[in-house]
Amino acid sequence: MTRTTARLTSLTVALLAGALALAGCADDDNDAAGHGSMMNDTGSSASSSAAQAEFNDADVTFAQGMIPHHRQAIVMAELAEGRAADPRVLDLAARIQAAQDPEIETMSGWLQDWDADGGHMDGMDDGMGAMDHGEGGMMSEGDMHALMSATGPQFDRLFLEQMIVHHQGAVEMAAEHSANGRNAEALALAQSIRDNQNAEIAEMQQLLTELGG
Repeated sequence: MTRTTARLTSLTVALLAGALALAGCADDDNDAAGHGSMMNDTGSSASSSAAQAEFNDADVTFAQGMIPHHRQAIVMAELAEGRAADPRVLDLAARIQAAQDPEIETMSGWLQDWDADGGHMDGMDDGMGAMDHGEGGMMSEGDMHALMSATGPQFDRLFLEQMIVHHQGAVEMAAEHSANGRNAEALALAQSIRDNQNAEIAEMQQLLTELGG
């Protein structure tokens, strides 16, 4: 073998070795890319699971039950105009409307986001009640008609008596959700309902005492 031939042979071997090394690197990159893709898929799956874990059946049930409950409270509050004699009853009714209307909108938005049916409770979405007392302190149809027929001091006392029971039902519903719910916003609203309506219950009980109820 001549010296030139030996150099060519050595160069060929070196080139082959280099090509093999590059091929190995490419395989490693492909493996890494594949691993990265798997990581991305796993991350995406985890993110999807996390999104689904943001609410549970208790959150849905809470919104579905509290929406018609609030609707009935608003109907009751609207009856105060033209019927109530005490300005404190009128003020309370206005505050109930102002607080619960936005909460209905918020909960309705959640149900849309969660792809769930709108609020319902024994078909009482119109707030007029059913034949008997419903879940959560809901007024019956007879209760609602009695309130509609009352005026003056009689209305004031009946409104307070009914709204105390109604609020107590809402507090119980909110407490149940606090124990079983998952969605952070829904849990915060439940706590707010408990705090605000407990305060209003105390206010109504004091007012009812002052009115001789």
